[in-house]
Amino acid sequence: MAKQFIPLSSSILVAVISLFLVSTLVPGVGSIGVNYGTVANNLPPPPQVAHFLLESTVINRVKLYDANPDILKAFAHTGIAVTVTVPNDQIPRLTKLNFARQWVEDNVQPYTPATNIVRILVGNEVITTADKMLIGNLVPAMQTLHTALVAASLDRRIQVSTPHSLGVLSNSSPPSSGKFRLGYDIHVLKPLLSFLRATKSPFMINPYPFFGCSPDTLDYALFRPNAGVLDENTGLLYTNMLDAQLDAVFLAMKVLGFDDLEIVIAETGWPSMGDSTQVGVDANVASEYNGNLKRHVSSGAGTPLMPNRTFETYIFALFNEDLKPGPTSERNFGLFQPDMTPVYDIGILRPTARSSIPNNPTPVPRVAPSNPTPRSSKRKQWCLPKTGADDNALQRNIDYVCGLGLDCGPIQQHGACFLPNTVRAHAAFAMNLYYQSTGNNDSDCDFDQTGAITNVDPSYGKCQY
Repeated sequence: MAKQFIPLSSSILVAVISLFLVSTLVPGVGSIGVNYGTVANNLPPPPQVAHFLLESTVINRVKLYDANPDILKAFAHTGIAVTVTVPNDQIPRLTKLNFARQWVEDNVQPYTPATNIVRILVGNEVITTADKMLIGNLVPAMQTLHTALVAASLDRRIQVSTPHSLGVLSNSSPPSSGKFRLGYDIHVLKPLLSFLRATKSPFMINPYPFFGCSPDTLDYALFRPNAGVLDENTGLLYTNMLDAQLDAVFLAMKVLGFDDLEIVIAETGWPSMGDSTQVGVDANVASEYNGNLKRHVSSGAGTPLMPNRTFETYIFALFNEDLKPGPTSERNFGLFQPDMTPVYDIGILRPTARSSIPNNPTPVPRVAPSNPTPRSSKRKQWCLPKTGADDNALQRNIDYVCGLGLDCGPIQQHGACFLPNTVRAHAAFAMNLYYQSTGNNDSDCDFDQTGAITNVDPSYGKCQY
């Protein structure tokens, strides 16, 4: 039977030409995507966002935190690769094949192939939620979703994966000590990695040097020239924190026999505004981190343990999101304001768009607390769990803090604060670690009303708070 020639529509032709130009004129940029979060009440309509990304930027990958039908429709015929997410609360139901098939029928099939859906993520940072039901159902849900995609003949077009925080590691510093948390390593992560290998899907991680750095390590976190950090076990010198975090993940995978899998950076970023006590939080520094990140992951240099690699990377986030809870910085990770003017430019705007903005970002003024007390005059304070706080809530606090990349080594086995080995004792260390790292703001000791500030130093022996 003779093949019939079907002419391309003009919109598809424009998308194809645009993507060709991006891939040929901007080396390595195909690996850079953006997280399109929507926790805001002032964002532009999805069709306007899709048009802006296609016409004014070189971004050709977008990751969503749901499967919003309006957004999926808006990205039709753009050619932009779209990743959608099944929310955490739907994971238990996704283990049932009928539900998985219905989910695919409702959230994928009406939009593909017009919308270039390339990946479905089952939940977000599930393992560090400490929710045993979600964790136990994660891999079965991924397997069932893949089976539903096979039934719909979409399994070769669409991958299934799930993103993790660095909290899945029990150790990450030095990178050579990288390994997954005991208990989850064999029972959850090994089956998960086996699934990823069988379906040719990537392991996805959310590394944030922003949460792991201090004034002393700011240059190291920002890819600036620095003396580097030597891993004495391997003799390898690390000149930036992201490489160290990625290599710790790589070695944790290697311990289980899965060092052949691709690693995708599902989230990373730096805020352009924060509270007055935070270090390195302004538009210039955010521009520096994300600009250096873009160049580094696209350069082909790789990491000390993964040389000559590029990493598919999703910057967090596309927009500043004004309804996000937490410190000021949480609402200011965006590359763009809701009116689509850049907070700063890291080289993702096309030349015609870039010509209308300043070459150097103007530092965004930080929000100072009302009636601030000079730090030198404040008494030393600590953040500890409230009396009677539920252990499950305290475990979530531990997972949240350690998942940010802060140094929880002292409460790991053989650490100075490991004993007493109780949830409450470990939560006390973790909650105070977060409180101190954010500048002793009262709001940063709330932890869903499980934290309280004290003037009594809880340090003991070699365990220093």
